[in-house]
Amino acid sequence: MSLPDGIKSISELLGAQALVWNHIFNFINSMSLKCAIQLGLPDIIHGHGRPMTLSDLTGALPINKAKQSCLDRLMCILVHSKFFVKVNISEEEEGYWLTPASRLLLTNEPLSVAPFALAMLDPILIDPWHHMGEWFQNDDPTPFVTTHGKTFWEYAGREPRMNHFFNKAMASDARLVTNILTKHCKHVFEGLKSMVDVGGGTGAIAKLIGDVFLEMKCIVLELPHVVVGLEGTNNLTFVGGDMFQSIPPADAIFMKWILHDWPDHECVKILEKCKEAIPSKEKGGKVIIIDMVVDDMFKEDDKATETQLFFDMLMMTLASGRERSEKEWAKLFFAAGFSSYKIIPMIGLRSLIEVLP
Repeated sequence: MSLPDGIKSISELLGAQALVWNHIFNFINSMSLKCAIQLGLPDIIHGHGRPMTLSDLTGALPINKAKQSCLDRLMCILVHSKFFVKVNISEEEEGYWLTPASRLLLTNEPLSVAPFALAMLDPILIDPWHHMGEWFQNDDPTPFVTTHGKTFWEYAGREPRMNHFFNKAMASDARLVTNILTKHCKHVFEGLKSMVDVGGGTGAIAKLIGDVFLEMKCIVLELPHVVVGLEGTNNLTFVGGDMFQSIPPADAIFMKWILHDWPDHECVKILEKCKEAIPSKEKGGKVIIIDMVVDDMFKEDDKATETQLFFDMLMMTLASGRERSEKEWAKLFFAAGFSSYKIIPMIGLRSLIEVLP
C-alpha cells in the first residue's frame, strides 16, 4: 500500500500517527490531574512531611488496597507531567514528593488552584466540547447552549452546584492574582478612594485589596444570585445588578476575567458603562483590567502559547468571548471613548491593563 499523499516516508507517517495519538489521548493528563486532586494525593504526601513510598501512599489513601499497582501507574503519569517527583529514600527505595505544581493543589494552600481545576474539569463544562461539531452547523451562540439549552450565565443562575463551584474557582484564582497585585502593582491602586469590582464574584479580590488599602471603599457588583446573603464590612459593599445597565460610581473600575467572556460589541457597552462611572483622567479616574494580551511575547514558549490558545477556545465554547491581542484591546478601548491605555505584563499569561478616560 502506498503512502498517503503529502507524506514522504515511513518515519514521517509514523510521526504523524504519534502526533494524532498524543492529541487523542491528551485528555488523560487532565483526568489524571483531577483524580489526584479528588484522592487528595498532594495533601497526603505533604502531611507525611517527607517522600512516601508507593506502599506508604497506598496505606494512607482511602482506596481499595488491591489497586496499589493501578496507583503506581497513576503516579507514573503524574510524575511525567511534573506534578510529583521520584526521589531516593534509601539505596533500595524511592518515594514520591511534591513539586511546585502540586504545592498549588494543596487544600490549605491560600493560593491553591485546585478549585479552579475541579471546576474546569466538571462534566457541566466538559460536555459542551463533545458538541462542538454540531454547534458549528447550527445557530446557537455557543456549544454550551447547544449542550445545555441555556447560556453559561443562565445555567449558573439556576444550578446551585455550578454557581458554587464556579464562584469557588474564581475566588481561588482571585487570591493568587491579588497576592501578585498587592506586592508588585500597588502603585496602580494608590490614591484611589473607591473602586468597583465588576463581576467580582463573592468578593475575594475586593476583600484582599481592601485589607491592604484600608482607606479605599470597595464595591462588588455582581448578579443578584451570586451576592445574595453575602455580608460586607466597613469598606466592602455587595451590590446585585447588571453591568450592562449601570455601574456604581467610583474612582476606579476593576475587572478580572470579565471582558474575555464577551464579544466585541458587548465589551464596548461594558466599557462605556465603566467610563460613565469614573471621574476624568485629571481627577484620577481609571479602569483596571486583568486579562490576557495575546501577542508574540510567548513565541519562544510553546506551552504558554498553547495555553493562551486553549483559553481562547474555552471562551468560544462556554461564553461567546475571546482572548485578544493588543491591537484588538486598543480598538475596544478607543471605541468606548477612552483616550489611552498601558499594559503591564506581570501576571503570567495575563496582564494588568490600565485604561484612562
